[in-house]
Amino acid sequence: MNVELNTKVGELVMARPETMRYFERLGIDYCCGGHRTLEEACRVADQPPADILRGLETLEPFTAGVPSPRDWAQAPLADLIQHIVATHHDYLREELPRLELLLEKVLRAHGERHPEMVRVAELYRSLVADLTPHMMKEEQILFPFITQMEQGQSGSSCFGTVQSPIRVMEMEHEAVGALLAELRELTSAYTVPADGCATFRALYDGFEVLEQDLHLHIYLENQILHPRATAMEVSVQA
Repeated sequence: MNVELNTKVGELVMARPETMRYFERLGIDYCCGGHRTLEEACRVADQPPADILRGLETLEPFTAGVPSPRDWAQAPLADLIQHIVATHHDYLREELPRLELLLEKVLRAHGERHPEMVRVAELYRSLVADLTPHMMKEEQILFPFITQMEQGQSGSSCFGTVQSPIRVMEMEHEAVGALLAELRELTSAYTVPADGCATFRALYDGFEVLEQDLHLHIYLENQILHPRATAMEVSVQA
């Protein structure tokens, strides 16, 4: 793929999945901000576009055997939905309570010396409060509607068009992205303090993995599932 500054970030990640981790390190948003051009995304992340272009030239291809977002561009939407639930939703349901336990331990042991942890806890709990009902709405409303549509069933809905719940889901994704960005900034990119214990390190390592998983999770929905579902509805109604 010929990469230029007017290339959309989401399209670039689709064509070259190895760019995901590169963008993660530089704070370039490829999930909620996947609609931006590379030049716009660099400006938002305060990164020099020329440096980013040079860096992209040095990236090695995506590791063989690792699932790629590109694999979902043509797969049945039902399969993509199943993957999102099994890989990302189930991960969150298992991981979020584990991180809460670690957070409570860190607050008890280090809260007095690290008052910033109070805000870290607020951000994390806001994230959980947003994600829990969000996943439920997807699994009970949006995903079944998309699956029925793909199967040729009209189904019934209170929202008229699939674009309505998609709009709400993407607004909620934006809110999650903002919380993640503040959490990364407040923790200095998940840098464990010099006096941090093993639990502190486990918490910050968990936060970093959570962030990476959510970025991919949101990318799959915003940049692949939602556009394909919208296009399918337009095709069905034509």
